[in-house]
Amino acid sequence: MRLIAPGGGNPPREVNKYLLLHEQQVITVRMHPAVLFAPIALALGGLIVAAVLQGIFRHGGGAVMAVIWIAWGVLLLRTVYLAATWAVDYFVVTSQRMILTSGLLTRKVAMMPLNKVTDMSFQRSFGGRLFGYGEFIIESAGQDQALRNIPYIPYPEQLYLEVCNLLFPGAGGGSSGGGGDDSARECRYPGPPLENLNPNGSFDDPGDD
Repeated sequence: MRLIAPGGGNPPREVNKYLLLHEQQVITVRMHPAVLFAPIALALGGLIVAAVLQGIFRHGGGAVMAVIWIAWGVLLLRTVYLAATWAVDYFVVTSQRMILTSGLLTRKVAMMPLNKVTDMSFQRSFGGRLFGYGEFIIESAGQDQALRNIPYIPYPEQLYLEVCNLLFPGAGGGSSGGGGDDSARECRYPGPPLENLNPNGSFDDPGDD
């Protein structure tokens, strides 16, 4: 994960072009590499199948094997394309907005103003708990949302707390702040108690001596 404090660091070129002059970049992160696990596994599986079939049709079936190797080449090119896309896709939180950039050839930029967010939570599948990623779910006061689900977020607990601190400053992890409109806004945190959070983003186990 790459965190950038306000006023520090240079944003990636793929991000900088979408930032306003008065915006401060706070958080910039790529999606978790787990997003590439499925296409990589598919390409490796295809290679194994092609190699096995090559042995079976060793003394013939040249046309069949040509088609099989072309099909595997397509899988390989797809994997390379998805990896290149992952390298230029970012989830960005600025002082005013959340931005999700996606796409290599066709670029898509989804945006949500921070002051429009009414609720934010995250969830982790079994694979997410195993490999260390989660999904953010954002709710807004508006009917149509350009940005709602943000999958494959790395270090989801740490990043969730960072974003919540920007969305609801002074909320104190769920305690009532100063009233007003913020009373209808919340960050639902399903993890361990916040007082167990270590500076490195991990949690102490209350059962440990």
